[in-house]
Amino acid sequence: MTEAKQNSPAKDWLEAELADTLDEDYELEMSEPALSLEIAKIYKKAHPPSMDRQQYFRDLITLQSELIKLQSWVAYHKKKLVVIFEGRDSAGKGGVIKRITQRLNPRICRVVALPAPTEREKSQWYFQRYVPHLPAGGEIVLFDRSWYNRSGVERVMGFAEPDQVEKFFRDVPEFERMLVRSGITLVKYWFSITDEEQQMRFQMRIHDPMKQWKLSPMDLQSRVRWEQYTKAKEETFARTNIPEAPWFIVEGNDKKRARLNCIDHLLKQMPYEEVPHEEITLPDRVFNPEYERQVLPRELYVPEKY
Repeated sequence: MTEAKQNSPAKDWLEAELADTLDEDYELEMSEPALSLEIAKIYKKAHPPSMDRQQYFRDLITLQSELIKLQSWVAYHKKKLVVIFEGRDSAGKGGVIKRITQRLNPRICRVVALPAPTEREKSQWYFQRYVPHLPAGGEIVLFDRSWYNRSGVERVMGFAEPDQVEKFFRDVPEFERMLVRSGITLVKYWFSITDEEQQMRFQMRIHDPMKQWKLSPMDLQSRVRWEQYTKAKEETFARTNIPEAPWFIVEGNDKKRARLNCIDHLLKQMPYEEVPHEEITLPDRVFNPEYERQVLPRELYVPEKY
């Protein structure tokens, strides 16, 4: 049998999956539905051409199929995986998180994005509010921002005192070593974009009613305090890049490549492999000739508008 014929089932599956999900993925990919023409022109001129859309989706679906294998391996072997996503506002953290979780089981892989701490939480041990969200055996947790808020936004915006920030820097390496010693695999990503790219993405959000909710007062302040955030990032890397949990920087100017590169890298951090699966067979439907299905009132049904 030729190699082409051997690979045809996999290729057929990929083509079918691509065809079935292309419309959905196009919807996710729509990034400028309400841009003014002028901003669209500026963006197109300033932004180099990205990947071919068809190739991007082929690569994405292939990587997502590997994520499903990773999920099965984590569940089967009761592994614990924590992935931290940090970086500049609008750098693409949410986009890659969405693509990672898109085809995974939410009972195994969940996203944690905590709101601002309450007054009670402010009086707790700093890491206390994050601990309940850590994974048990067989779970994956993705932190959309994490305890590194202290060395980032809290520090730059003045929500944390200098002594609190210094205490955080002293404590966090040992906290993360404790997590690793407990059996957690901790992977930390920093999404990086240029000053010009962030400005362009903020302008796009301002002019897009469907994305204006993404712009908080904190996001707008990140433009004013760009250099302060840069200094905070540099010290964070210098003091928390430990062998047990190193930082990995994702170049985010090209959204598609950033997503693919991050997912591919994450997969390579884990020694996952195929795990045994029970063969699934569809049981026969039990038919009861005595049963007669009742007609339900029309008002219970959602109106068929479309």
